[in-house]
This record gives sequence, structure tokens and C-alpha cells, in this order.
Amino acid sequence: MTAIDFTSFVDELATASGQTILPFFRTALAVENKLSRGFDPVTAADRAAEDAMRSMIRKTFPEHGILGEEYGSEQTDAEYVWVLDPIDGTKSFISGMVAWGTLIGLMRFGEPVYGMMHQPFTRERFAGDSGAANYRGPAGDRDLHVRRCETLSDAVLFTTSPLLMNAADRASFSKVENKAKLSRYGGDCYAYCMLAAGQIDLVIETELKPHDIIPLIPIILGAGGIVTTWENGPPQAGGRIVAAGDARTHAAALELLKS
Repeated sequence: MTAIDFTSFVDELATASGQTILPFFRTALAVENKLSRGFDPVTAADRAAEDAMRSMIRKTFPEHGILGEEYGSEQTDAEYVWVLDPIDGTKSFISGMVAWGTLIGLMRFGEPVYGMMHQPFTRERFAGDSGAANYRGPAGDRDLHVRRCETLSDAVLFTTSPLLMNAADRASFSKVENKAKLSRYGGDCYAYCMLAAGQIDLVIETELKPHDIIPLIPIILGAGGIVTTWENGPPQAGGRIVAAGDARTHAAALELLKS
């Protein structure tokens, strides 16, 4: 069995989670804060969507593991492990903005083999298996490809917010930001998909959890991009992440981030 056998099931998960989430979007829903200091929101939509996806996985693939943002992990030593982030970009979601999405990833023996970002409000799906990536939505269906970008001075750079970084990381990020042609804030998972679509060139983040990045890795790689830690290591564990469409831009960013 290969990752491609799971694509139709991932579509079913995306449809079910979208149907669960959309009735909550742009309503006066209650918001809880996960943190005693700071603000990390969670809503009934997050929990209901993850619960729906977990139920479908348990029923269809009871031998598989699950790693989710809201309900933790189970059977993570299994050959196949599903990685779920029901609403990546909850702060955008509760603000009525559209820069959020449901992340669904699949790992085999600890390696990401398939991923999807579904934005049910805009009716867009970005998917990849590290070998190829594709888009489906109102703009039509097409393959995803990153774009060339020789230097940082040509690059469009995104991060969700520098305020999420500690002081030292923010200073390192600023070195890259000062070299970029354009720097914009916001996006969460959507920024990585725009990189895969060839719309932007660089995404730099910190403090990511595995569920924030694992589903996006096969999409970025499938579109021809690169995604690593700031130390140029594997990104599966999250933490400080750099994604780029061009190896030259990636190398230049890493050089500044480590200096």
C-alpha cells in the first residue's frame, strides 16, 4: 500500500471537517485561551472538526496512529500516523479572516508522505506527496510549482508575526527581512501553500509544533520547494522553520539566520 491509496480518504476527511467548521465561521462563537500567559485560542470548531476526523480514521484504519492538535496522540508507533490540525490559523479564524485552513498529513515510518491544506470557505485544496503537488478550487485545477528567485533582494517573505518570536530569533529574522524585496505578516498555513503555488518565495517561522508543519512538507516538496529547520535539519519536529521555493534563496536566508 502506498500513500497514493489514501488520497480519496483524505478528501473525505477534508470534506467532513469543512462541513463541521463552516457553520462556526464568522459567528459569535466562544473562544478559550489555552495559555495562562499569552494567547493561544481554541474554539468548539477546532475540537468538533478534529473529533470528526479522528472518528473516521479509527473506523476506516483502526491500526493507524493519530497525532492531533486538540486531542493529542495515540498509537504513534504505528506504520502509518495521521497528523491533524483542524484549524491552523485560529487567530485569523476568530477574526473572520480567511488565512486559515485544515491540515491533514500522513506519515509512514516517521516520514511525511502525503499532505493537504483545505480552506473550506474559499473552497480550495492544496495537496502533495513530495513528488508532485496540486491545487483544486474555484480558479480551476492545476499542478503547483514554486518559482525561481535568485537572491533575497528579489524575494517576497512571509511570517505569521515576528511577535511570536523570542527577541534573539526576531533579531535574526530582521536580518533576512531587511534584505527581502517585500515582507508581509500573516498567513499561517496559507503562506506555505502560496509558496508552493509560486506566489511568494520564503516563509520563516518559529515555535511551530509538528502538526503545524508535517502536512505542509509533502506539498512544498512536491511543488519543488525546500523546507528545513533554521539549522538546515529535518522539519518534522517543528520549531524554527524556513521554507523556500529556490535553493539559492533558502541558502542565503540560512546564512543570515545563523549569523
